[in-house]
Amino acid sequence: MLIARVVGELVATQKHPSHEGRKLLLVQPLNLNGSDRGDPVVALDSVDAGVGDRVLVATEGFSAMTAVGRPQSPIDMAVIGFIDHLDLLPGVE
Repeated sequence: MLIARVVGELVATQKHPSHEGRKLLLVQPLNLNGSDRGDPVVALDSVDAGVGDRVLVATEGFSAMTAVGRPQSPIDMAVIGFIDHLDLLPGVE
């Protein structure tokens, strides 16, 4: 799983039939301190997230597809929750 920030929405003129009715989001993975980690990735939205939201992203195919209720769908990543607050233990960065 990843902590990420939604940085945009994607528009697809054609999608797999199992993706109908779901948004595709561009999410920027984050380090625990909130800084960017690597490049943005595409994730299927299951929580109606929007640009600027901090979210939790399932990053393994089976976990992602079952988390959004779409078993047997071609999904690698899915936004599965919002992050309202993050507490770190001392010494964790």
